[in-house]
Amino acid sequence: MIDFAIFSPRARQLAGLDISSSSVKLVELAGSEKEGFRVERYAIEPLPRDAVVDGNIANLEAVGDSIRRAVRRMGSGLKNVAVALPAAAVITKRIILPAGLREQEMEVQVESEASQYIPFALDEVNLDFQVLGPLGEGGDEVEVLIAASRKEKVEDRVAAVEAAGLKASVMDVDSFAAQSAFELISRRLPEQGRNKIIALINIGASVTNVTVLRNGQQIYGREQAFGGNQLTQDIARQYGMSAEEAEAAKRSGDLPEDYARDLMRPFLDSLALEVSRALQFFFTSTQYNQVDHIVLGGGCAVLPGLAEMVGGRTQISTIVANPFEGMTLSSNVRSKSLAADAPSMIVACGLAMRRFDA
Repeated sequence: MIDFAIFSPRARQLAGLDISSSSVKLVELAGSEKEGFRVERYAIEPLPRDAVVDGNIANLEAVGDSIRRAVRRMGSGLKNVAVALPAAAVITKRIILPAGLREQEMEVQVESEASQYIPFALDEVNLDFQVLGPLGEGGDEVEVLIAASRKEKVEDRVAAVEAAGLKASVMDVDSFAAQSAFELISRRLPEQGRNKIIALINIGASVTNVTVLRNGQQIYGREQAFGGNQLTQDIARQYGMSAEEAEAAKRSGDLPEDYARDLMRPFLDSLALEVSRALQFFFTSTQYNQVDHIVLGGGCAVLPGLAEMVGGRTQISTIVANPFEGMTLSSNVRSKSLAADAPSMIVACGLAMRRFDA
């Protein structure tokens, strides 16, 4: 049964919903890619500690409540959302099939191929596929992308969405969604990044995702256990705060004068070192030996001086991601707030773009 909705068609008034380990992020876009997108509205709601652990929803009620609050803040009568699974929860494989197969014939072939690569019974997974295009010049074969995930991973996210009174119309993968948004970000790069090797470093609360792209295609991916929670814990310890108070203070910048010198600067140095190590892993495990540009995303990307520190340590041109740059904003959106939140909204933006898919 091919029933994983990852490649399902567009839906009307579809917002992107990113459920990360620290918050839920909602964004709704209007307009078109040809005429230009408009940011209609967005919202970020924090999640209670350990509500989402290692990408898994551990507290369904808490996640549903946070989504409901985000929807209320959006105030848009929203019903349909595109949601993403963490890449670690999805098995993907590219296969080659004969061209010209009918959809039913292709489903049979996909299930047969999938059974060789998926370490679970097929009735325990949601499975979907998408034809990427013809292979070579002859046109006799096509390349097909298979995606599969354990059913409970999909069902947990669907249940959280439904608990908030919404419908999960599309189920994507966070790395695919980030790549969609990256197409907007790459326009800021020299020659729009064509034929360049670009490292997208998405720094989350507990995990940093490293995706290396060339001409929009992923050539390398890796997760590293390092994120903004480390700085939050340092703040809590240094100033006698709870984790929630420390996170709020970190976001607002309302901290003592010694914070920048004693806590933020050492954290930025550690983060720059982690990025450098991630690139070394890329060089040693692939045939590539250089990266042309680094793009920083995630909540930590807006920390003052991070881009300069990463660029200095790696000697690679580094920018902070803003997928909304150049978009018009509705009266519901404050440009200053969006600029601060944009690096953490990459996945949500990519998901919101799903309504514009052909």
